[in-house]
Amino acid sequence: MQREKYLNNIFFKGDGEVFCNVWIYYPVWKKYEDKMGEIKKQFPGINIILNKQEDWKAGKTKRDKWGCLWFYAIDYLEGQVIEHPLQNWENFKDYKAPDPAEYMDWKKFEEEVKIAKEKGELAEGGVEHGFLFLKLTYLRGFENLMIDIAERNPLLYHLIEIITDYWMDVVKRYINTGVDLIFFGDDLGLQKSLPISPSAWREFIKPSYKKIFSYCRENNVAVYLHTDGYILDIIPDLIECGVSILNPQDLVNGIDNLERAVKGKVALDLDIDRQRLTVYGKTEEIDTHIFNCIKKLGSPEGGLSLVWGVYPGTPVENIEAVIAAMEKYRLYWKKQ
Repeated sequence: MQREKYLNNIFFKGDGEVFCNVWIYYPVWKKYEDKMGEIKKQFPGINIILNKQEDWKAGKTKRDKWGCLWFYAIDYLEGQVIEHPLQNWENFKDYKAPDPAEYMDWKKFEEEVKIAKEKGELAEGGVEHGFLFLKLTYLRGFENLMIDIAERNPLLYHLIEIITDYWMDVVKRYINTGVDLIFFGDDLGLQKSLPISPSAWREFIKPSYKKIFSYCRENNVAVYLHTDGYILDIIPDLIECGVSILNPQDLVNGIDNLERAVKGKVALDLDIDRQRLTVYGKTEEIDTHIFNCIKKLGSPEGGLSLVWGVYPGTPVENIEAVIAAMEKYRLYWKKQ
């Protein structure tokens, strides 16, 4: 991504073009491989990316650096934690977080940042998906975490502090390399609500978000937050914490709701539906939806991009319909 153009767009200094990224997961790409090649040639203005995670093979298990055991049920799709290292609080007294110095080869990454900037490209860093709220569910298990929050377990506050300190160290290392932006991912919502009350989120999660994100912004580093599910109740809090680019889901939160809550306040990288409309909808319904997303959430100064993940079960005609609509409307706001 061209550095200047991207940064201008997220800070409302752009020309109105809506950047569109389509991530096609490998099982879908493999099924429609010939057609994917045709679509890429037909719509060069859309960034179509093959998503193939080689480590995510069906039937495989893997223990991560935090001690969580993952199981992968479907080839190349993210798995789930089946063994939680802190399921029993008795294990906490001997528990240690990973070493931030080993998160990556920092010296090598610093060279990559330098090269990217010399080429005029965006210098991006990123933390692993599920960095805080989901991390707690991975470590404790979902039900245990819900009980911890309800009971305000003192050990939970301590665990959150450990995780926050870890990511603060990682973030500081990223900032020292000279990155322009850091990606964060943490699914905070369910289908129709938050899994915990907004007040509980503000008590347990928000302080860490604010500490980490505000540090980035104070050091002129943009904050990108991906978060699936319904999050309307806490969008003002996320903006207050320092989010620069918010990546919410469209239909779960509602386009009109997002227009009221977000438009003009922070940039949106809108996550296009992958549950209903783009899987089961008709071509004209898809076209109308993409148009409404761009018309209601875009502006002549930018502040909007679209991203769509294509999962197994999505018909090839709908893949083409979404991409064709993106191409059709992505310049709707572009200044002449």
